Amino acid sequence: MDKKINVAIDYYTEQGDRILRKVNTASNITADELIKYGEEMAVIEYKLTALEIAKEN
Repeated sequence: MDKKINVAIDYYTEQGDRILRKVNTASNITADELIKYGEEMAVIEYKLTALEIAKEN
């Protein structure tokens, strides 16, 4: 089970990094896009937090 949690953590970490790279490299990002990416990051961070807690238990 621990291996599956680590795989999921790696996956969501990469997804978060992908969003950050996209936002940081965009030169003409709209407010709507920024909000959308922020919402996606919030979901990813929530999942990562839950996975870290599951890993500890």
